[in-house]
Amino acid sequence: MSKKLVIVESPSKSKTIEKYLGKDYKVTSSKGHIRDLATTGQYGLGVDIEKGFKPNYVPIKGKSSVIKQLKKDVKESDMVYLASDPDREGEAIAWHLKDALDIKDDNYKRVLFNEITHDKVIEAINNPTVIDDNLVKSQETRRILDRIIGFRLSKLLQSKIGAKSAGRVQSVALKLIVDREREIEAFIPEEYWKIIAIFPEYEAELFKYKDDDIELHSEEEANKVLDSISEEYKVESIEKKEKNRKSKFPFTTSTLQQEASTKLGFPARKTMSIAQKLYEGIDLGSETVGLITYMRTDSIRLSDDFVKPAMKYIEENYGKKYLGYVKKSKKTENVQDAHEGIRPTSVLREPLKIKEYLSNDEFKLYSLIYKRTLASLMSDAVVNQTTIIFDNNDYKFKTTGQILIFDGYLKIYKDYESSEDKILPEIGDNEVAITNNVESTQHFTKPPARYTEAKLIKELEELGIGRPSTYATIIDTIKSRDYVTLEEKKFKPTTMGIETTDKLQEFFSDLINTDYTRDMEDDLDKIAEGNLVWNKVLEEFYKLFEPRVKGAFSNMEKKEAEKTGEMCPECGNPLVIRKGKFGSFTACSNYPECKYIKKEEQEIVEICNCPNCEGKIIEKKSRKGKVFYGCNNYPKCKTAYWDKPIDKKCPECGEMLTEKNGSIKCSSCDYKED
Repeated sequence: MSKKLVIVESPSKSKTIEKYLGKDYKVTSSKGHIRDLATTGQYGLGVDIEKGFKPNYVPIKGKSSVIKQLKKDVKESDMVYLASDPDREGEAIAWHLKDALDIKDDNYKRVLFNEITHDKVIEAINNPTVIDDNLVKSQETRRILDRIIGFRLSKLLQSKIGAKSAGRVQSVALKLIVDREREIEAFIPEEYWKIIAIFPEYEAELFKYKDDDIELHSEEEANKVLDSISEEYKVESIEKKEKNRKSKFPFTTSTLQQEASTKLGFPARKTMSIAQKLYEGIDLGSETVGLITYMRTDSIRLSDDFVKPAMKYIEENYGKKYLGYVKKSKKTENVQDAHEGIRPTSVLREPLKIKEYLSNDEFKLYSLIYKRTLASLMSDAVVNQTTIIFDNNDYKFKTTGQILIFDGYLKIYKDYESSEDKILPEIGDNEVAITNNVESTQHFTKPPARYTEAKLIKELEELGIGRPSTYATIIDTIKSRDYVTLEEKKFKPTTMGIETTDKLQEFFSDLINTDYTRDMEDDLDKIAEGNLVWNKVLEEFYKLFEPRVKGAFSNMEKKEAEKTGEMCPECGNPLVIRKGKFGSFTACSNYPECKYIKKEEQEIVEICNCPNCEGKIIEKKSRKGKVFYGCNNYPKCKTAYWDKPIDKKCPECGEMLTEKNGSIKCSSCDYKED
């Protein structure tokens, strides 16, 4: 009989930790949250508003068997260690476990694993704490807020304009994208001209006339300058200056998502999924160990336990001159500093040494995290920057050059930051350079760029909107709701996205905006700190919100369904396009009197031969609209795959290989192609 039970969130994490703790401990998994708000009660909110916003929690669908087994494990244990993730969400999961499993105060301890390594797991077990009720209430308040706003606004928009959903943070993120598109549409390009003198080894650009900045707005103005200058460019000043180039801070959740997007091309969802695996534990042959610290953090702090061996590693491998310092951020507002920045759990686990145990994407992300952390502790790079200013009849031309004289942190981080030298020839004071090769070129100012995923995440963080750990979900939501499309990896709002934003701004402009959403995040932080009462925050919000919703239900104009030009074969009324749970469909406009729905012809796309009969694997759609691949001889042959099969067999087990996002793997065993 096991006397000590450890409950974590992830099954893969439980296997790693159980190896560290030994036979006296049983380590099991809740597989994430076990309960959520019910969908009963007023408006299906699962919250009793009249009784101080009392939540009604029910088991999540499919979790009953998990709860039953956990209750059995708890009964067989003298002590239960609740070891869900070390953040607000994890704290809430720990509270739900304690409450749902009826664990007494004397029979539980809360433990926090900031990294999954042997020493840190043992240290956490030996230094337990208790559940932080303030963190739980903060998370609970966030969940109730999101439920009220999501359910009420989504129902409103679905009934009025056919939009799929709205949300406290997702709608603000969408508004940023729509506002940017409006800026682009309203932008009026302005003409300007550049004049560049071209010398054999460098170029110099016009930037001033006498002591004033110069702007040329027409070809006429540019030609006037060309007529006024000669072939002689006298050196007016030469400035040589050494400049230090500092490395960046260690990664936070947000900056990791941004850098992985720009440098590796990873969407935020993919980055967080890979980081989760690296945190939970990787089998390195001789041991299973977490390779990085917890990846949901706003902090850039590094512990002395890491810094000291890292500094020793830098000195031994690169020399004393590469030793830097621990960077400290001046930014403290809205930062949850409960744990460290994202870093490798050991500086000795060099990426190349463990590459064979990682997938290609895991190796790329781990290398980025490892090198960024080490670079943050290395000395500044030093460049010698030269600026030469020429005078030509009071017109000033400038050229700059830069030479890297000490690589510093770029020794390890050069793959992610450019450091190209631009060398200027030796030129003396008052020297005259000669050229007749002068180029005038027409340009136009450009509108602000659309948001890339990285830029949107950066904007959300700078505005204090949402939490970095939720950005991946927010972005997935606005994409899956067809509110945005991606054009050249940049977000462009769809007609529905624009219409949704406009309607929300018409009726909820004081609630769905950056200021209100940021202030609400501040209130959630204050609840976590014990400085605000959670249901008072909800009460103030609801007094403002609910009258707006009722007003919108009464006053928001209902959008007329789009007609197809066809008539209903059953009653003769026009057919229209409607939106349902699983996508658009064509139906009679006389619903509910006439319930005719047109059956859509689905184009048959053959993928490959079926491996189990003489049929063909074709592209299909599930009842929920999700694409899968199945045999056209169904129901006689029930061969089916979620990932796209390819006409190639697994060399290890002989089953069909499948492809997803460029990755090829076996549909049956663990085989993967590099």
